[in-house]
Amino acid sequence: MISDVLTEATEKMAKAVDVAKDDFATVRTGRINPALFQKIPVDYYGTPTPLAQLAGLQTPEARTLVVTPYDKSALKDIERAIATFPNLGASPSNDGEVVRVTIPELTQDRRKEFVKLVRGKGEDHKVVVRNIRRKAKDDLDALKGEISDDEIARGDKELDVITKKHVDQIDDALKKKEAELLEV
Repeated sequence: MISDVLTEATEKMAKAVDVAKDDFATVRTGRINPALFQKIPVDYYGTPTPLAQLAGLQTPEARTLVVTPYDKSALKDIERAIATFPNLGASPSNDGEVVRVTIPELTQDRRKEFVKLVRGKGEDHKVVVRNIRRKAKDDLDALKGEISDDEIARGDKELDVITKKHVDQIDDALKKKEAELLEV
């Protein structure tokens, strides 16, 4: 019973860490990264659709991205979605075949803003891990009466170790992203 609760909590926390890493990848650094653009919602026939499902993304240069839509009728919508996406500062241009996106060089102030943004996202993801821990703790407490208090206490300690491990993984990913952002 306890092992089932701990296994479920571990799986959920691992998924939370993966989501955190994906979320950190959406914050741009000095060079362009297709991961920044993959989840941009494009209004495609009235449905918000991730850009990665509508177009191919290539990076021919460090600060240029070429977006090749699978459906040429979506060019204007893709261009509009990229131009209006927050925290990107990208300037898209459409030549009728592809959308070329250039991003300006990051200033030191903008880099610091992005570090604050990433730290906020990191804290949000740590809260998710702690919420998973709280739910697992409640599940363990619900087992009182069926299982001895000593076993529940051991399960709590193991849950704390698992939680710390996943919070540390988020912190490590956060430190890497901060270093990447502050690198000139």
